[in-house]
Amino acid sequence: MSTNRQPGFLRYIDDLNQWNPADFRKFYIDGKQAGYIKHFQCDLLAQWPGYFAITKDRVELLATADSVESRSQILAEVVNQLAEQSVIRQPIGESYPVIAQEGEEILATIDRVAAGFFGIKTFGQHLNGYVNSVDGLKLWIARRDASRVHFPNKLDNIVAGGLPSELSLKENLRKECHEEADIPAHMADKATPVGSVSYCRDNGMGLKQDKLYCYDLELPEDFVPRNTDGEVAEFLLLPVDDVLQLILETDQFKLNCNLVFIDFFIRHGIINQDHPEYSELVSGLRK
Repeated sequence: MSTNRQPGFLRYIDDLNQWNPADFRKFYIDGKQAGYIKHFQCDLLAQWPGYFAITKDRVELLATADSVESRSQILAEVVNQLAEQSVIRQPIGESYPVIAQEGEEILATIDRVAAGFFGIKTFGQHLNGYVNSVDGLKLWIARRDASRVHFPNKLDNIVAGGLPSELSLKENLRKECHEEADIPAHMADKATPVGSVSYCRDNGMGLKQDKLYCYDLELPEDFVPRNTDGEVAEFLLLPVDDVLQLILETDQFKLNCNLVFIDFFIRHGIINQDHPEYSELVSGLRK
């Protein structure tokens, strides 16, 4: 089993929480902080003086954008032009909500590809599909397709996806379960919400402020997942101890999925209070 770095679980929490506030300016919409923008990215937004007020400390969407629709239209125009300039990828037509705090009203919507550029809070759903087999507890693992833009060929949760603005948690989980693993709605509805993990990471081109809602779903022994959207190359059913060792000793998983699995291990007593990293892991999963 190849090892690229020092083994351990805390390294993932450390990797996913690397950022320096001094490298960013706060981004405001309607007087509320909606994100963070890197200093050099702020210079790019100076192309639109009619849309943004930029100082050394902050960027603010101008007050003339006085509704969710008008703000969203302005951000869409900016995102399209940033894509034409090859600053970000081409929009994919999946809108994320822009909010100041979880549970508050939506200030605007923005295409998913620009979430990091503006450093907005984003949300996703990750599902642990497990089997209580005669041989012990096992986890279904997905291998991402080689064509994926991010983390090609890496291992992943059986179901994982972002939460767009137009769908509820239940609707989106059903959609992702169908697309990624062909899990029917009546089975997806049995998934147990088990909390969330979160992190904040400077990826060089922006800030990822992510919260992942986590779910456990016990699957029948005779169920075999099947991908329907071309994003998964294969599925593997592995003993839980094998998954733990892969995460502990290798870098084979998509980075943020490690947090979801570590949370699963803690909740199921596989990583317990006797583990030397236990307390730091428990607090670090929800920074």
